[in-house]
Amino acid sequence: MKNSEMPIGLFDSGIGGTSIWKEIHALLPNEDTIYLADSKNAPYGQKTKEEIIDLSVKNTEYLLNLNCKMIVVACNTATTNAIKHLRQKYPEVPFIGIEPAIKPAAVSTKTQKIGILATKGTLNSELFHKTVSTYSNIKIIEQVGYNLVALIESGKINSPEMKELLIAYLKPMVDADIDYLVLGCSHYPYLVPQIKEILPPHVKIIDSGEAVARQTKIILEKNNLVNSSRHHAQNTFYINSNPFVLNDILDNKYTIEQKDF
Repeated sequence: MKNSEMPIGLFDSGIGGTSIWKEIHALLPNEDTIYLADSKNAPYGQKTKEEIIDLSVKNTEYLLNLNCKMIVVACNTATTNAIKHLRQKYPEVPFIGIEPAIKPAAVSTKTQKIGILATKGTLNSELFHKTVSTYSNIKIIEQVGYNLVALIESGKINSPEMKELLIAYLKPMVDADIDYLVLGCSHYPYLVPQIKEILPPHVKIIDSGEAVARQTKIILEKNNLVNSSRHHAQNTFYINSNPFVLNDILDNKYTIEQKDF
């Protein structure tokens, strides 16, 4: 098999990174993919930097052993805490990361106030603070999305508990007059319908999915790794906990294997 015909590997602390996978698959339908849902260790956002790095290395090794030609770190917390380490450890492998899309919100805001909903691990990371420091003229209202990932992983996306938490997290941002909300976790796009019910219509919601897909395409082209064969793409999903929520998120369209990794 030529390098270009090898699959793209993606991993996340559970099912959230499928929001990134969907964008990549839509843009690059010929590419085989392998998705790793490390739900057993979700959420990464409450773990130490060392734990996040160890889990990211474990997931990367697993995907490389399956001959993946590129790794998409489809997790904000893993990107902001571990991608620098991964790039140093595996210099021959292209890595695509995902971090909160602060820039488009910061350059477009009219109120000079934007909200960021993310995990504790992302908001506390060195990379996040470095990014935020470049926009000192903007008021950035940060909110840790405590328990949101856990509820999503438990299949409780539309539960009363979820709505209650979202109202508690978003109302102070609305009161502060934000006009952009940045979603800083790949799980959170699945909450957009509910978030829209809480936010005023003028507040725009930004996530990183499309930008990550475009960057994936650019890096594939740059490294001559685009799969130009006209075969039917194979999309493989592995999870190390109960697969029912992942199955539901993917509309029961794909085979999901439960594995111990």
